[in-house]
Amino acid sequence: MAVTIRLTRTGKKKHPSYRIVVADERRKRDGRVIEAVGLYNPRKEGENLTLDRARLEYWVGKGARPSATVARLIKRTPAPAPVKA
Repeated sequence: MAVTIRLTRTGKKKHPSYRIVVADERRKRDGRVIEAVGLYNPRKEGENLTLDRARLEYWVGKGARPSATVARLIKRTPAPAPVKA
């Protein structure tokens, strides 16, 4: 099974918002998903992207490939600071 990390569209007509999801690449864009790992709202100013970095890294480690758009969004967000013990 080929797994991809991509966007699914939510929201009203002409007011889009998106979920960043892990899904089988053979499924429809808004079809069944394995797990939701973030939110993206392009209409919101400022902080418009929320990601669960731990789950995202888990799925990438398992072989999931992000779509071009999701890869661009991931690069845009700063990486979390390392925790000092």
